[in-house]
Amino acid sequence: MLVTGTRGRVPSPAAEGTVLPGRPPRPEGPFVRVEDATLVRDGGGVRVVISRLPQAQQVGDAIASGGGQVDVEGDRLRTVSTPSRIASAAGRAGGPELAELIEATVDYAVDAWLEPPPPLVTAVGTFAFSQGPLVMGVVNVTPDSFSDGGVLFDPDGDFKAAIEHARELVAAGAQVIDVGGESTRPGADPVPEAEELRRVMPVVEALASDGIMVSVDTSKAQVARTAVEGGAALVNDISAGALDGLMLPTVAELGVPYVAMHMRGTPRTMQRDPRYADVVGEVFDFLAETVERAAHVGIDRNRVIVDPGIGFGKTVDHNLALLRSLRDFTSLGRPVLVGTSRKSFLGRITGVEEPAERLIGSVVSAAHAALCGAAIVRVHDVAETVRALRLTHAIATAT
Repeated sequence: MLVTGTRGRVPSPAAEGTVLPGRPPRPEGPFVRVEDATLVRDGGGVRVVISRLPQAQQVGDAIASGGGQVDVEGDRLRTVSTPSRIASAAGRAGGPELAELIEATVDYAVDAWLEPPPPLVTAVGTFAFSQGPLVMGVVNVTPDSFSDGGVLFDPDGDFKAAIEHARELVAAGAQVIDVGGESTRPGADPVPEAEELRRVMPVVEALASDGIMVSVDTSKAQVARTAVEGGAALVNDISAGALDGLMLPTVAELGVPYVAMHMRGTPRTMQRDPRYADVVGEVFDFLAETVERAAHVGIDRNRVIVDPGIGFGKTVDHNLALLRSLRDFTSLGRPVLVGTSRKSFLGRITGVEEPAERLIGSVVSAAHAALCGAAIVRVHDVAETVRALRLTHAIATAT
C-alpha cells in the first residue's frame, strides 16, 4: 500500500541525517531468531535460538535451573522460556552487562516477530504493508532465464515487448517491477556488464518515466548505479554483495533500498550438492551478518530487505524447511522478500515440468509466504497472486 510519496524519474540519495520510518537499530549483540512468540503478549514463553552468545553454556545452565527447556551447542542456545527469565539467567551467568544485552536483543527480535513489517521508503513513495505483501512482478530481459528466457528478449535491442509486459503486470496489480538482464538459473554463465546494461536500461528508463517503481535485479555495482541514475528505485542483489566488492558501498552512496539475498556459491555452481547442518539457522545468521555488514559501510538498516534465497544453493528439502520457518526471518526486524515463482522445486513436488505451468504451486507458496509475514513476494503470475493474497489477508485479519 502506497501511503505517501511523489513520483520521480531519478531517485535521489537520502539526505544526511534523515531518519527513516521503521524500528530503532537492532542492538549490537548476539543474533536472536524467534521460532514462536505467540503467547508472549499473555505473559507466556518464547521459543528462540540465540547464536554467537557469550557464555552460552552457563546461560543455558541458569535457564535450565529455573525450569526452562534448553539445548546448547557451542555458542548457540535454543530455549523455551519467558524473555525475562532468559535475561535473568544471562545476568546470573555473566552479570548485569550480559543481562542487559540479552534483554535488548531478545526484546527486539520478539517485537519484530509480533509486529507487521516496517515500511519501505523509496523514491516513489513510502510503502506500508497493512494490506499484505507488496507484489513484485518479474521482467527478465534475457535469452536464457529458466522460466521465460527469450520471451521478452530481442537480440537487436528492441525491448518494447518487455516494457509493455511490465505495464501489463502493473495493471494487474504489481506495485514494483523487477528488471533483470542476467539469468540466475542454475548453471547460468555470467553476462558482461556492458551487455547487461544494454538489456536493462531501456526498460528501466521507460518504466521509471511512467512513474512505476522499478527494481534492478543485478549483482554488479556499476549496473546498479546506472540503473538508479536512470530511475530504478531499488537494487535486488542475489549475492548480497559477494560477487562485487563495490556493491555495498555503491548502494550506500545511492541511498536506495537494497535486497540482500542468501545464495550458496554462484548461479553456475550453486546446485552442485548443496549441504547445510541447519539450513534455517545458517541462512538466518548469514542474513543477520549481512545487515550488520551493510550498516558498517553506510547502508541504513531501515533500507535493507532480506531474502532467504529459495532455490539458490538449496535442495527441495532445504527450500521446504525455509518456507516452513519463514516467519523466523521476520525477527531480523527487516522486510522479508520471498521468490518461489515457477521454481524447479515446485515442479519436483507437483510433477509439473514446464515452468510456465507451475501456477498453482507458485500461488500457493506465495500465499503461504504472506501468512508467514513476508513483506514482498516476487512473482511472474501477478493477477492470480494478487487475488490469492487478498484472500489470505482477509483470512489473517478476520475478527
